[in-house]
Amino acid sequence: MIMAFRADEAATNGFERARNYLVSRNFSPEERERSEKALLDIIDEHGPVVEGYPTWHPLVVNHDDRNPETYPSDRCGYRGLDHTIHFAHAFLTCPYVSGEEVVRSVEELPSHPCATVSADILDVPFYNTNTQPVLVSCEWESLLDPGHMIPKKLAVPLMLEKELPVWRWSSRAENWETMRPYMLGAPHGSRSSLFVSQDTALAMKKIYMAMAESGMFGPMKMG
Repeated sequence: MIMAFRADEAATNGFERARNYLVSRNFSPEERERSEKALLDIIDEHGPVVEGYPTWHPLVVNHDDRNPETYPSDRCGYRGLDHTIHFAHAFLTCPYVSGEEVVRSVEELPSHPCATVSADILDVPFYNTNTQPVLVSCEWESLLDPGHMIPKKLAVPLMLEKELPVWRWSSRAENWETMRPYMLGAPHGSRSSLFVSQDTALAMKKIYMAMAESGMFGPMKMG
């Protein structure tokens, strides 16, 4: 039996996972309190803890189009990431060495037409007192929908920009079930995720399937 996707439950589970990972039991009570408050502030501003991004999200979009990425790494242009937790519109990374390498790599990223990606070194203990936490955040130029959801008017064209060029080299079309985590991010359900609403996800599915069924990517993979 497939369990229904419950966004609130997924967000709560993500918070517990992030707190257990970032708020060390080796911290003093004062450090733990400061760390947990800062974590809640990040979630309030940048959205819930997530497991992976849509491939078209500004935080991961700078990857090789033949090898899509769903979380930040050197393959998306970042350097120095270590002990990282992802949020809908930011990620927190905790290198033991200086966080300056992370900041420099973010400053070197190509500009994005819909968002600004920036990095800030935080004076808050996260993961270990010997790390230098860096918050890399995505500030959208348009207002997001309630719940930090990316509106349809942005999600659909950003998806199209990533998927359309694939027709030039693709030999097979992937079905929606295979593409869903790349299109909707993770965690996700059959019709929504922590990034996009049911209405937006349905529009994305319709447009992707219209492209796939046109034959532009090649014959549809079976199964």
